[in-house]
Amino acid sequence: MNTATIRIPDDKKNILKAISSMENKKLNEVVVELIDEYIERHKETLELLSIPGLYERLMSSSREFKKSRGATIKNAKKELER
Repeated sequence: MNTATIRIPDDKKNILKAISSMENKKLNEVVVELIDEYIERHKETLELLSIPGLYERLMSSSREFKKSRGATIKNAKKELER
């Protein structure tokens, strides 16, 4: 396993140390667990963004929505029913 150095503010480091001590785990085990949870929360987003062209279509739709050019629910429903 490769290692990495990260800087953690002292107050957060002290809390992590207390938690690791309370759970009888090494500090790096707690940090790896937190990283795993973070990755899991973002995995679906990464999978969606890997679809070619999806990000560009989302950004285009967002710009159209901000310019009030989005479809009404009634019109969108008609489109879907075709």
